[in-house]
Amino acid sequence: MAGPTERGTSDCADEVTLTRKGANSPTRGRKLRSTGTKARVSNGPNSLIELKKQLEARTRELAEAQGHLSEALEQQTATGEILSSISGSTTDTQPVFEAIVRNLLRLFGSSFAFVGLLRDGMIEVAGLKGEPGFENLAERLPVPLDARTHVGRAMLAGRTLQIAPIVGNPEAPPITEQSARDFGYNSQISTPLVRDGTVIGVIGTMHRDAASFNDKQVALIESFAAQAVIAIENTRLLNELRESLQQQTATADVLKVISRSTFELQPVLDTLIESATRLCAAEEGLIFRSDGELYHLAADYNAPAGLREGAYRRPRRPGDGSVVGRVAVEDRTIQILDAQADAGWRAFAQTPEGSRVRTLLGVPMRREGVLIGAIAMWRTEVRAFSAKELALVETFADQAVIAIENTRLLNELREALDQQTATSEVLRVISNSPGDLAAVFNAMLANATRLCEASYGLMLLCEEGDFRSAAVHGPLPPAFIERWQPGTLIRADPDLPAVRAAQTRQTVQISDLRATPAYLRGDPFPVSGADVAGIRTMVAVPMLKDDQPIGVMAIYRREVRPFTDKHLELVQNFAAQAVIAIENTRLLNELRESLQQQTATADVLKVISRSTFDLQAVLDTLVESAARLCEADKAGIHLPLRW
Repeated sequence: MAGPTERGTSDCADEVTLTRKGANSPTRGRKLRSTGTKARVSNGPNSLIELKKQLEARTRELAEAQGHLSEALEQQTATGEILSSISGSTTDTQPVFEAIVRNLLRLFGSSFAFVGLLRDGMIEVAGLKGEPGFENLAERLPVPLDARTHVGRAMLAGRTLQIAPIVGNPEAPPITEQSARDFGYNSQISTPLVRDGTVIGVIGTMHRDAASFNDKQVALIESFAAQAVIAIENTRLLNELRESLQQQTATADVLKVISRSTFELQPVLDTLIESATRLCAAEEGLIFRSDGELYHLAADYNAPAGLREGAYRRPRRPGDGSVVGRVAVEDRTIQILDAQADAGWRAFAQTPEGSRVRTLLGVPMRREGVLIGAIAMWRTEVRAFSAKELALVETFADQAVIAIENTRLLNELREALDQQTATSEVLRVISNSPGDLAAVFNAMLANATRLCEASYGLMLLCEEGDFRSAAVHGPLPPAFIERWQPGTLIRADPDLPAVRAAQTRQTVQISDLRATPAYLRGDPFPVSGADVAGIRTMVAVPMLKDDQPIGVMAIYRREVRPFTDKHLELVQNFAAQAVIAIENTRLLNELRESLQQQTATADVLKVISRSTFDLQAVLDTLVESAARLCEADKAGIHLPLRW
């Protein structure tokens, strides 16, 4: 077979076969006829001129692409620096503001940049940086929030504004024009900081010349403004949390008994009722807590075993004749001077222990005006509780409410911290394993099962109407793992809880897997789950992207014990993170493919620029890049016989 014709040496027709280097093919060397577009190349000077023009155009395109890439990298570096400042300065916004003004000057090539915050109607400097002399501009701040300054106009408008020129411009705000004359700048861009629809500050930067800011710069400064708002909000929330914890700590210092039992309410209530009973010279005392309808015994002091057991078995009801029942009805402190002379109480207390009770006291426990319990105590003699004793018991009732509320808050905080720790662990896995969904899913299942007190966890991904097992967690029996290991296809039986969750786009909880229609009908998935793995209670949460199911996250218990609403919410949060991880992986893969394509294009352009008169090198690079990016075994470029 004839080889490629040398440039400009013959007008004879010929065929060219180019193959990917290293490709083994039985047809290699066999004559091929091109079905592509024919290209004719002549030897004349016009052809050389055209090739040079094309080369110059490609060279310019490459330079522009490199410029855009460099600009994007600089912006990413700036954004990374600001985000690093946010994460490293959780209680101080100043490093964030300094990073913003520093990067504005660097990326915009401007002369001065600053961040202002709105306090009591005045714009105050929060961060500034610029060329020598511009620091004196800070001496003119704070200024009122009005239209006499450019930053004020941007804040009042709630959007980014820019002006160029400033000096001599009749539309320029007067204070801004005077500052421009004094400090030698002639263009400015200002972007408001907006949180929940409310303007809280502004970012601005200035050029000495009357240069306008382009759309990319507008988008960038608005991005910096959004990051500044995040930093401000994070700092505010963290400071509020710190203040709240400080107040709780101060309360704990006063209520020493509460501070000794931070997360355990029972010791606190036991100590409170003991102290109240002893200090009021009562014989016995009890604390009851309301469930919204009934009042259940929560703690007692010196109560006989029979009375205690009776109180556990017989919760107090509003209006049942007991002192707690009367407190529940009247929502006030009740004192019965002689219980034995009170017909209503005697009808209630028909027990041997009740015959000993004489003077009775009941005090309400309120939280935010709502009755949540009551303290009851009595004496075995007729002797009224004094006003001081009533006030003392009311104080103990308030302390009991504080203890209950603090314990609830602290337990919620502990749960929240556990959840945040779990979320941080998942996010760390996501950041350390880009594109590795198995590691992310395993981390999510491990944390979800731990925090929800579950035995096992399973992650399923939707695949053409069915499910594909993506990850399993927990001490599952080998037989179950072998049957449903990651990668196994699970048919979408409509009665399966996971299928119902995906179809209804709602969380599905099953109290007992053995009672489900799919199990009773003998579907292999629930049968092996219940009979082999011992699964009873389960919850399945759909993983939704744009309201479309892409998978299901499920956790299981080996006993019949439904998950709480908090557990369901927690699994829903993990499911949402799984969707984010899946989407991030998809975007990362697309980005990787895009970068590979750009790299291949750049390689071709480089070869073109280096091989001005060597067409063969260019064609070799083109065919090699096309085959590699398209994962092809062979590739070729066919030229016409006459060229």
